Amino acid sequence: MSDQREEQDQPGEPVEPGREHRQAKTRAAVLRGQEERRVVFRTSSAIDIAPLYTPADTASQDVDRDLGRPGEYPFTRGVQPSMYRGRLWTMRQYAGFSTAADTNARFRFLLDRGQTGLSVAFDLPTQMGYDPDSAKAAGEVGRVGVPVSSLEDMETLLEGLPLGEITTSMTINATAAILLAYYVAVADGRGVPRARLGGTVQNDILKEYIARGTYIYPAEASMRLVTDIFEFCAVELPLWNTISISGYHMREAGATAAQELAFTIADGIEYVKAAQARGLDVDLFAGRLSFFFAAWSELFEEVAKFRAARRMWARLMRERFGAVEPRSMMCRFHVQTAGSSLTAQSIDNNVVRTTVQALSAVLGGAQSLHTNARDEALALPSEASARLALRTQQILAHESGVTDTPDPLAGSYYVETLTDQLEAAANEYLAEIESLGGALKAIGRGFQQRAIQDAAFRYQREVEGHERIVVGINRYVDDPAAGPTLQRVDQGSEQGQIQRVRRVRAGRDHERWMTAMEGVARAASSTENLLPPLIEAAKAGATLGELSDQLRACWGEHRELLTV
Repeated sequence: MSDQREEQDQPGEPVEPGREHRQAKTRAAVLRGQEERRVVFRTSSAIDIAPLYTPADTASQDVDRDLGRPGEYPFTRGVQPSMYRGRLWTMRQYAGFSTAADTNARFRFLLDRGQTGLSVAFDLPTQMGYDPDSAKAAGEVGRVGVPVSSLEDMETLLEGLPLGEITTSMTINATAAILLAYYVAVADGRGVPRARLGGTVQNDILKEYIARGTYIYPAEASMRLVTDIFEFCAVELPLWNTISISGYHMREAGATAAQELAFTIADGIEYVKAAQARGLDVDLFAGRLSFFFAAWSELFEEVAKFRAARRMWARLMRERFGAVEPRSMMCRFHVQTAGSSLTAQSIDNNVVRTTVQALSAVLGGAQSLHTNARDEALALPSEASARLALRTQQILAHESGVTDTPDPLAGSYYVETLTDQLEAAANEYLAEIESLGGALKAIGRGFQQRAIQDAAFRYQREVEGHERIVVGINRYVDDPAAGPTLQRVDQGSEQGQIQRVRRVRAGRDHERWMTAMEGVARAASSTENLLPPLIEAAKAGATLGELSDQLRACWGEHRELLTV
């Protein structure tokens, strides 16, 4: 869009006669001859920001159709009638490192300080389906998350934690069904009814093909695992969120807010289609779908993104998929502040960034929130920095006043306009994805991947060209300071994990294990739901690597096609 528009062509400047037109003319006269702070004012999604917003910008908005009330269709203003007046969001700090015992101690530390939900980070071998003694796991065990290689590890991870009372989110995708099987097996062993288990398994494999890369199996087999979890949980774990459809990782890879919104919803459409193709009624599973978004520092664009996501999903579920139950139309989501916005230089600045980002999540109506720690650009967070990140949420909840009324920015000419504009931009991407045959086929053609790469390149060029200011990086740079005390992973923990998994293999009933593994192979080669045989195999002592290899033997592995 041209940045040299005449006064009457600028959005937000009404041309009709009256008070607003007179104010616009007065403002234009005052600004004449003055330089504005920047040449271009636009959001990360390339939406031009007008110099002024007025009622004319929202004149076409129908309050009942486009906003409704909190807790009512189309849920633009939130999924609960009273939002945080009735219940605060779940404060779910992400944690996992070294060993199951060490991570359990961190969970207890955070719960003692007011955290209200668990969020498990798994190490790379666990995410990729390798046991710690695999050659492919060397040097990675316990480094970026907790290793869970067997039912014994899951029991240690959850020791002393009230599974029937607290919710657990597990950030796991390719091996999601195996980790959920371990979790259910622990609950069964403790006598906790499955119907009381609450939590989320990320289980979003499509974004792995787009942005993150921790996939194992070909797309068709991976989608089968996703829908097996939908089907199993609909009957056995009615309180469990069966997927967290994740825009976060695409945003971290460089996607704009509009791309994050569009590509996340496109993936959601693909999962709903797959579940319906399995024969599942939409109102049986849709109420347990959840989403996961990033929160960046452009406060108003992020708030608008969250509001647009709710409205878009509600309309899709009702108009395209025929959902009848209100819960089936609700876009409920977790938010994490932007890890890739954190800087290794002047790390105290990260506390401010995270606070602004967390504020956008709260103003945007998130159901749960993780706030990144100040030192995460350098290492896994220390106890002190993890506590400060949690305190950031608690101060927003109890001291800021932003929780006192639902959707407090509703009616803002700027925010309502941005909400509409982001929805329109996202719908353009969705239309292109649909023209390619849907998200799965578009991924195969590299559409989403190329769009994200282009956006990341543009952003980096803006930073390097000083068009976009990053405090402490390309302006207001501080003198080098002594580094903080960082969290260190015990270098001996890898050998300890190897010894534990070998002890599990040596101590199990071999016949029971063989029978259980045959059951997994049989289910994988048929249309039988895989969760029951995976749970039985977990109880029989099967390791994560063994179960993953059994599925590899049945299905093969995904290989990314490189295009020139």
